[in-house]
Amino acid sequence: MSLQVEKLEKNMAKLTIEASPEELEKAIQEAYLKNKSKINVPGFRKGKVPRAMIEKMYGAGIFYEDAANAMIPNAYANAVEESGLEIVSQPKIDVVQIEKGQPFIFTAEVAVRPEVTLGQYKGIEVEKKDTQATEDEVAQEIDRVRNQNARTLAVENRTIQSGDMTVIDFEGFVDGEAFAGGKGENYDLTIGSGAFIPGFEDQLIGAEIGKEIEISVTFPEDYHAEELKGKPAVFKVTVKSARMKELPELDDEFAQDVSDFDTLEEYRADVKAKLTEKKEKEAASEKETAVIDKIIENAQMDIPEPMIEYQVMHMADDFARRIQQQGLTVEQYFQFTGLSADKLFEQFRPNALKRIQSRLVLEAIAEAESIEATQEDLDKEYEKVASAYKMEVEKAKEIVGEKGAEDMKKDIRVQKAVDFVVAEAVEKIAVSEEADS
Repeated sequence: MSLQVEKLEKNMAKLTIEASPEELEKAIQEAYLKNKSKINVPGFRKGKVPRAMIEKMYGAGIFYEDAANAMIPNAYANAVEESGLEIVSQPKIDVVQIEKGQPFIFTAEVAVRPEVTLGQYKGIEVEKKDTQATEDEVAQEIDRVRNQNARTLAVENRTIQSGDMTVIDFEGFVDGEAFAGGKGENYDLTIGSGAFIPGFEDQLIGAEIGKEIEISVTFPEDYHAEELKGKPAVFKVTVKSARMKELPELDDEFAQDVSDFDTLEEYRADVKAKLTEKKEKEAASEKETAVIDKIIENAQMDIPEPMIEYQVMHMADDFARRIQQQGLTVEQYFQFTGLSADKLFEQFRPNALKRIQSRLVLEAIAEAESIEATQEDLDKEYEKVASAYKMEVEKAKEIVGEKGAEDMKKDIRVQKAVDFVVAEAVEKIAVSEEADS
């Protein structure tokens, strides 16, 4: 096999790979042996037709496609290794020459890992976040728990109020005519949820159970049904039944029911501590993101389009696996959401680019700062794998293998680079406009 490498613009390269006539002949013969039993020629038993006879009847190129498909993967893999390039995309393959007695020649156009020119990455300034839970946040969290533990009671002897969980029948009319999709029976609607078009739920407040009322609304200009956009409509609505929440009293008994504490004061303190811990973790994550975003902004790199496409496809594959784990096919997901594969890929693209940029700058920082993965670091990762899969550490090492270990080292270096730049960052308290004035 011979190889020529041509560097192209925007971190692309073209590999021209040539295999000998003998290698091509061997692949053609293997394609013939694989397919001869499928070919019928009058006067010959199935599987006994000579190759020369098949090529005479169907043309010399009848086995070329299978031969090429058999040769390309190994030839390409060997070429990649020989080239020394760090390829970051799937190859775009083009067969240049395939003819019996001649060398087999094909090209593979690929994206190569871009060079990164780092800007400032030490002392990045980020806004310091307040991580102390406020009294309002504590009250909101306790209210959330109260709602989770509320009883539901039938509404009796009063009209509908905001927050009531109703069951309604309705029918809508535009210009006095009922319209398609405007009728429903036994529909569950929580008043104030915003599930219906603006104004609908507000006008149900004060309605009497069992009595039909008329509600006048106007469909939004961006409504999904073209024929109803901006149209005034009248709905005839009957609230058939309603239930309301009865919240538990905010006392020591409530605290004992929902926690391991004896008093409301102790429970409130625990809620505040947990909210503070949550805010601290969120702030740490936001700080890390802000630092890396700024480092990316300060750096220079030219990301080839196929590299982004390759990352998008990886993300799409991961997404499809998650969907399938939930019992849905990708086709069902598209049907339910109205999305298409192209729209999904478009949604993934910004995050795909961000992942690539983040990885590249962090690898460059690890190189610049001589950050390495130690054996101790690697051993800790082996222990995590062993713990996750409930196996011995030595077995985990065996399963990970040499290639997996190298990938683990790269990931460790990147994480150490993250820790380094975050530790080097400078947090500054944001000055409010009021303070400035």
